[in-house]
Amino acid sequence: MEKAPDAFRTISEVADELDIPQHVLRFWETRFAQIKPMKRSGGRRYYRPDDVDLLKGIRRLLYGEGYTIRGVQRILKEHGIKSVQAIADQSAAISFGAVEEAIGQSLREPDEEETAGHDSDAEDEEYDDGNAIEIDYRFVDPDEDGILAPFKGRQPPPAQPMAASAPARGIPAADRERLQRALQDLISCREMLDSAMKDGQG
Repeated sequence: MEKAPDAFRTISEVADELDIPQHVLRFWETRFAQIKPMKRSGGRRYYRPDDVDLLKGIRRLLYGEGYTIRGVQRILKEHGIKSVQAIADQSAAISFGAVEEAIGQSLREPDEEETAGHDSDAEDEEYDDGNAIEIDYRFVDPDEDGILAPFKGRQPPPAQPMAASAPARGIPAADRERLQRALQDLISCREMLDSAMKDGQG
């Protein structure tokens, strides 16, 4: 039976509607303070229609428009919840360009022009019986081999100015800074996931 538009929804219903795993919705709750579902006995979450619209807006900004988590956090802070809820509908216009100009391009992932000549599609595919399989890296453990373990609990060092030897390695200063920011985001995501896993087991 179809639920009324104003009915509360469980996390499984919202996950199905947004086509996102439940653990991602729980993770977003730790990253976006504006996501506040009602919690009943046993910690069971119930999402109001406004909560669902906010999640749809966040999903669109992250997956449809290419914003980073930090970028969406900034948009929520600068423009408020209503502006993000308003773009839940895929036909709604996105108008956060002024924010990007004001605080720089760290809000967005690199554009295609920035990655020209870099065949990311080829790297993001695996082959099964000769057929390419696209991997969705949003849901892949970024550190399943424990590479980041030595950095756990530590902030990465601030980006250093280009050393004389750096050009020889072919890494421009802007790319080094972007990699530092990405590493910092990965480490803090890993810490939050570890904490959530411990809470779930306790």
